[in-house]
Amino acid sequence: MKYFSESDIENLDHIYKINLMNSCSGYKSANLIGSISKDGVENVAVFSSVTHIGSSPAMLGFFLRPTTVIRNTYENLKATGVYTINHIHDNIKEDAHHTSAKYDSSISEFEVTNLKAEYKAGVAAPFVKDAPIQLAMQYVEEYLIQANNTILVIGKVIGLYVDNKLIENDGFINLPKGKVAAINGLDGYVVPESKTRFGYQRPKTLAELS
Repeated sequence: MKYFSESDIENLDHIYKINLMNSCSGYKSANLIGSISKDGVENVAVFSSVTHIGSSPAMLGFFLRPTTVIRNTYENLKATGVYTINHIHDNIKEDAHHTSAKYDSSISEFEVTNLKAEYKAGVAAPFVKDAPIQLAMQYVEEYLIQANNTILVIGKVIGLYVDNKLIENDGFINLPKGKVAAINGLDGYVVPESKTRFGYQRPKTLAELS
């Protein structure tokens, strides 16, 4: 097994280091965040850091790199207070990944990819058409991670759209049925084909242990 000490990691080639450290945490969610500027310019960008914060109220978070350069998603959601989260699926993963390219804020990623924007009642930000899971989000608060100047953005779920065939009787969303992708590192995409559910776990009784 190859070992990397802290000093080894710090002295690695930049590209090797970011690939190594972005993949060592395991598979991550693959989402497109849709937003719109005050001037009406649509933006959509790939994020691999969306995470569950709580169910009641329903809240999700995602991390932003330091805002020492322009971050269109961040600027837009701070200006409008709303954004969308859309799951990446097998058919759009190449176009979804291209949204990681740094375009000027005057250019919409919907214009340079085959991704299509769609709007739903009461939500100013664009959704990604045909995404099997779409969430309308309202900005709530943010936290600066002082150790590296990244930002944790917290949003409230104000609307959830799920493809009917993905929802099981107990509310579980079966992502493999929708060919929903996950991200390995920065640019490795995988589409799970199967799943295992073990159900809610409770402590075993002494009789079960004997």
